[in-house]
Amino acid sequence: MQHIEQIYINGEFVTPHGTERFDLYNPATARVTGQVRLADSVDAERAIAAAHAAFPAWSSTGKQARIAALQRMQAAVAARHDDLLEAVIEEYGAPASRSAWMASYPAEVIGQAIAALEAFEFTVPAGAARVEMTPLGVAGLITPWNSDAGFICGKLAAALAAGCTAVIKPSEMSALQTQIVTEALHAADLPPGVFNIVTGRGDTVGETISRHPLVAKISFTGSTQTGKAILRNAAENFTRVTLELGGKSPTIILDDADIKQAVPLAVQAGLMNSGQACVAGTRILVPQSRKAEFEQALAQAIAAVKSGDPRDNATEVGPMVSEKQWQRVQGYIRKGLEEGARLLAGGEGRPEGARDGWFVRPTLFTDVHNQMAIARDEIFGPVLCVIAYRDEAEAIAIANDTDYGLSAMVLGSDAERTRRVAEQIQSGRVLVNTLTHEPKAPFGGFKHSGVGREMGAWGISAFMEPKSILG
Repeated sequence: MQHIEQIYINGEFVTPHGTERFDLYNPATARVTGQVRLADSVDAERAIAAAHAAFPAWSSTGKQARIAALQRMQAAVAARHDDLLEAVIEEYGAPASRSAWMASYPAEVIGQAIAALEAFEFTVPAGAARVEMTPLGVAGLITPWNSDAGFICGKLAAALAAGCTAVIKPSEMSALQTQIVTEALHAADLPPGVFNIVTGRGDTVGETISRHPLVAKISFTGSTQTGKAILRNAAENFTRVTLELGGKSPTIILDDADIKQAVPLAVQAGLMNSGQACVAGTRILVPQSRKAEFEQALAQAIAAVKSGDPRDNATEVGPMVSEKQWQRVQGYIRKGLEEGARLLAGGEGRPEGARDGWFVRPTLFTDVHNQMAIARDEIFGPVLCVIAYRDEAEAIAIANDTDYGLSAMVLGSDAERTRRVAEQIQSGRVLVNTLTHEPKAPFGGFKHSGVGREMGAWGISAFMEPKSILG
């Protein structure tokens, strides 16, 4: 049993004022593996005060000083790779195909912030004016459980690059990863108060951060419902926000697509991170003229996906993060059947041979129309829908008929046609015949998928305001 009893405020590990203990689970066994003592609103207030006090000195540092600090952070986080890898498997249940990336990405994303900072122009001319990019102040960074260490490091690196100080509220469900990252960041020897990490509940710590008048910026990744609450809280103080929220991403397979290339990409897009990804391509749009052909190929591919023990190298889909999430996914599988969708692979219950743990059978429905709940709601699990379309115009209309607009994918053989289709999709990111990520490009969503952008120069600018100086 692991017991995490401290949070990090003003350059020190301190005992929280909060006294609530939160159980930590191994999702592959459904057994308690430890406890974390949660921070409360008093702790959040202390962390905000520390960040506020540290802001004048940090915001006056030059680019090279910030780069040096980020380089120390990157080296310290990279040194804890093996510890992070074990925590990701133990606490989150990510299989080998995902956990290796999740352990390496925190250091990589700091490196990406360093590259963006090196190229960033803090002063630009605008006619007769000089425009100074000015850091906002204290940034509240609220991160989710589905890539805890990566989100902490990515948001923090961008905020510090901009000259902001930070208060981080990570998910209480990811306390092991948070502890390792906090120890690494402490070892990077940043000035006290520049970053503070307070693990607590959203309705206490998160609420305090999003309402506090000394917090100038909120960067949140998580559910659309929580994002709306943060937006309402932030309005009171005109706090700037970046919200990266939910998705119901379409994968459009055009009628000229090579089935041997398209199906593996569609399946990988739908099942990434065990389906617990905001960008997961869970709506697979196929031409009516080739529906049966794609149904058969997709069903075979999904049925071959191994869901189970994350320590088995053959596993591609790990357990859901919690019993609550497992029940949610099971409920949507039942709802799909009730709505009249036809099951092609998977279904309710655990995979064969899995008795314990929150494992889900990778599931594929067809005969789905775009008004069904399984086609409209973000399930956040390995549940995919096949939706048929008559022509290209209808495919685009179905893809855009959603409250969300975070990511999308277009698969086809004609490069000019795939680009034309991609340009008509209402989404912050559209992948064309690839799953490659570009860290220099902005990332964020349209519609209910969020506000603002992260990554690259856009990610740094999100923590700043332009000031025009004339004369």
